[in-house]
Amino acid sequence: MSRTNKKSIKKARRTQVERRAESGLGLVKAAIAVAGRDGVTAATFEAIGREAGYSRSLVTQRFGSKQGLTDAVIAFLHERLESILTDNQVDQMSGLDALMAYMDLFLRSLEPDGELRAYFMLLSSAVAEATPLRTAFATHHERVRQRMAAFIVAGQEEGCILPEIDADSAALIVGSLQLGLAMQLLVDPTMNLEPVRKTALASVRRSFATPRSDSQNKEVS
Repeated sequence: MSRTNKKSIKKARRTQVERRAESGLGLVKAAIAVAGRDGVTAATFEAIGREAGYSRSLVTQRFGSKQGLTDAVIAFLHERLESILTDNQVDQMSGLDALMAYMDLFLRSLEPDGELRAYFMLLSSAVAEATPLRTAFATHHERVRQRMAAFIVAGQEEGCILPEIDADSAALIVGSLQLGLAMQLLVDPTMNLEPVRKTALASVRRSFATPRSDSQNKEVS
């Protein structure tokens, strides 16, 4: 086989991989769009395929089951959130500032018609129907809790978060606050989230910050 033909085959294979990745991403985005717009029950494989411009058989081939679909949606949204955190250099901040930035970025992402709406609609459906899909959400929530707990521990070591606070419990409380606001927004999409966001951030900072770091924050603001 000539060198030119080998290069052509490699290029074709690479293009096939790229096409597969592109179609997979398109299907995940279509699933999020359908679930967020029309509800979880409307997010059938046929509807997802129609939304993405692919066949139902391709959706079945890629996801296999509702579990596969849920795993793909969670993975996509997790990567999207991680990208936002990286862009804002959250991991380079002090522990307290990182925790506050994490909360702030999360709450700012809770637009009534945003991608996270589909995530929480899928979550509420899994809980209400007591399906095994809850495991996927529980795993993701545990990863988030560990991330926030690490911020709190770092803040305690830096002296900006109260040392008597239990990091794991505090992270669970913050996560539950975020979850509660997300679910409330599903119940009432007209809710004005901006004053709630500001109050939530101020409340957590006031509860967690040492007097020294709290006074420094007031001086800066």
